[in-house]
Amino acid sequence: MTAEFTGWHVLAEFGGVDTDLCDDLERLESALRESLIAAGVTICDVVHKKFEPQGVTVLALLSESHASIHTYPESGEIFVDVFTCGSIGAGATKAVELLRDKLSPKEVRMKVVQRGHGAEKIYEPVGDGLTRIWDLHEVIVDTDTPYQHMVIARTDQGISLFSDDDRQSTEFSQVTYHEAMMVPAFVLAEKLDRVLIIGSGEGVASQMSVAAGATHVDHVDIDQREVELCARHLPYGYTPEELAAAVRGEGPVHVHYADGWDFLAKAQEAGTRYDVIVIDLPDERVEDAQHNRLYESEFLSRCKALLAPGGVLSAQAGCATMWRNETLKRSWGRFHEQFATVVPYGSDEHEWTFLFGLNEKIDDPVRGMTDRLALLPYKAETIDARALERGAIEPYALRR
Repeated sequence: MTAEFTGWHVLAEFGGVDTDLCDDLERLESALRESLIAAGVTICDVVHKKFEPQGVTVLALLSESHASIHTYPESGEIFVDVFTCGSIGAGATKAVELLRDKLSPKEVRMKVVQRGHGAEKIYEPVGDGLTRIWDLHEVIVDTDTPYQHMVIARTDQGISLFSDDDRQSTEFSQVTYHEAMMVPAFVLAEKLDRVLIIGSGEGVASQMSVAAGATHVDHVDIDQREVELCARHLPYGYTPEELAAAVRGEGPVHVHYADGWDFLAKAQEAGTRYDVIVIDLPDERVEDAQHNRLYESEFLSRCKALLAPGGVLSAQAGCATMWRNETLKRSWGRFHEQFATVVPYGSDEHEWTFLFGLNEKIDDPVRGMTDRLALLPYKAETIDARALERGAIEPYALRR
């Protein structure tokens, strides 16, 4: 027998079932048999057990796997478990629905779990008690680097990158994400010559900077393996050849495999200044995490000291939605402690919010941004003047 290694496992709880029915072995076995046959599955054998003083278990061995019911007459409740694999697929769900119709429960709770090939998923934490589930059609990379668990996979959003179960970018939306992080900085900066990018392993931010007119981009990322795997497998960002040239320092982009904290210290010692500095890392955690230090005030202060006159610091600062905005509130407070001018930009993609800080006080930064946008050599696909105006309105929770 040849079968696809995939299956559907249905776990159901029926409540409010007639108590006499819950203790009627013949009717329960007949209902299970009829439901399975009508669902298109093949019964190989059925065994059962009548308990004293009450209660029934019926177990069906299927060509496609198994099905069972276990009853509690004293409370009118029944546990149902049906697993079907191979080409029959969702037959498990149909069988449980047919069984429900025959037993007429007043309450039904049902959970469907897909198993086997094609069942790989990423469970992305969104907030307390909230999870976003990503279906992975093909896992291209699943590995632990020295710094994170990394997954690259085909999804309905194209080839996508995940870090420690957090989505970092997808093929279909990465332009929206990266433009939200880079374009406001480009049009806020007094000039755009030297750019420093910390994180952003895909390489898109570096390429956008060059397209916008930067002549020198230092791209710093501590995780060499992640950057190399992104270049090899993502259809956006660096190609392997472009990355190799950047590591050698050939061309405007120079890639440094280093800790961002240490790189800032050396740049400060050397007197290096940047027109734009970008911090693009996995989300700050509410709980303690090693990379949280790269969001905190001391790190922002080090970045601030490296800004050229009129320079801008850009940071992916968290989420504006009320169920997960704690880290955004933290960043908002830190930026206002460090910078004379702070401009937010809320992305159309995901729930990300970016913050931009300048040492100089600017009374109407958005007006200057919209004026410069038309002159920017990089032509944004997802941001126009109205988007800049809308994005610069800070969320209500921050204004409070």
